[in-house]
Amino acid sequence: MPTEHITWAAQAIVDYLPDVVVMIGDWANVDSFNSHTRPGSAETEGVRFKQEVDFVNEQGKILVAPMEAEIAKRKRLHYKLWNPIRKYLGGNHEDRVDRFVRDNPVFEGMFDAGVFIIPGFERHKFLEIVEIDGIAYSHYFANTHSGRPIGGSIDNRLNRIGKSFVQGHEQGLLYGIRQFPGSLTRHGLVAGSFYLHEERYRGAQGNDEWRGIVVLNEVNDGKYDVMPLSMDYLQRKYGQ
Repeated sequence: MPTEHITWAAQAIVDYLPDVVVMIGDWANVDSFNSHTRPGSAETEGVRFKQEVDFVNEQGKILVAPMEAEIAKRKRLHYKLWNPIRKYLGGNHEDRVDRFVRDNPVFEGMFDAGVFIIPGFERHKFLEIVEIDGIAYSHYFANTHSGRPIGGSIDNRLNRIGKSFVQGHEQGLLYGIRQFPGSLTRHGLVAGSFYLHEERYRGAQGNDEWRGIVVLNEVNDGKYDVMPLSMDYLQRKYGQ
């Protein structure tokens, strides 16, 4: 699959110099452990797990290279230092590896989803909730009874989750604000698509969703101003 967009995101990170960088999950597709496709199908033909790991981890190096260069330059030139918090939250696609091991315990201890690495990013397991500056981040937020993702409108999700949140998992962009009694304002954001290829399973009508990355400005105690950077914008600005 094409990966030019990884370099665009890398350059945007250096341009905006955020205090926090979160990769919200499904950085790796993990086709080799995809239980939704039959062995020998077009999607899995020739797929090898080691090749996937090597490919994904190479993209991780590409993502962080401009960040590492900027951090080093600022130290060398005695500029104001920049060393953002960096989080890599596992998604359900990375969890395919752990699920395979759970179903086949003979492989326990040999490998897990931790084989996918973004250098300098702290790794968090699938569905672990990471809270920073009053915002809860997770690949998605699960219903406590069924374990399935909480869905519906942002208003419904804020009511169920109970705090400002950012999640991935779902294609497209969904954002909203809800004011609770006592002037308590909470924000919800769903942004789960950042890729250039088309997903065959979604068919001819399913690949026109919003794609991109999102900058959160003026973050303070769960409040933030949302600034989406669409794939088209990133390509125009950085796809030279």
